[in-house]
Amino acid sequence: MKQFPPEFREQLNDLMRWRRDVRHFRPDEPVPDDLLEEVLEAIRLAPSVGLSEPWRIVSVKSPATRAKALANFEAANAAALAGYSGERAKIYAGLKLSGMRDAPVQLAVFCDDGTDKGAGLGAGTMPEARRYSVVSAVMNFWLASRAHGLGVGWVSILDPAQMARDLEVPESWALVAYLCVGWPVEVSDTPELEKADWEKRDPLLASVQER
Repeated sequence: MKQFPPEFREQLNDLMRWRRDVRHFRPDEPVPDDLLEEVLEAIRLAPSVGLSEPWRIVSVKSPATRAKALANFEAANAAALAGYSGERAKIYAGLKLSGMRDAPVQLAVFCDDGTDKGAGLGAGTMPEARRYSVVSAVMNFWLASRAHGLGVGWVSILDPAQMARDLEVPESWALVAYLCVGWPVEVSDTPELEKADWEKRDPLLASVQER
């Protein structure tokens, strides 16, 4: 088993610490195609149940398609805001929860729940494992992007079924992530939601139980 030196492990911890959800992008600075291809390659290194590699990626480029995606977010965001009241509603209304207006690269990441690859190994008892595999792939991409100075923002306030229809993908594809990618306006190792007093992080041991 290959082992890595302490210096590398420290850098890896730094990379994970500085991997933040980015929503403020420099719209006038594009992401070079070769760099995007390089960080996308990190997806191929992700684990997948049964080696099914169920991830499917749609690059959302056209102004018309981006407008539909933005409208999707805005409708879902308005509905979400209506579900809060008082101080929570005030904080929520002030949050920037999408970089869709500015991000030069936007990717819709789907899971192909109907893939034959992997012959169903491991997905028979836990079919959701295919989607977990896609999440692992997204994290690989996210870390690789951050290592190059790119920012990534995961937009989850969306109607996934509407997104699938707007992008005209096969019925067996389920949306897992809508990613905004670009050069961040600023970098921070503190989550934006923590800075906005929306939520605080718990210590790890608070989530560990023994039986």
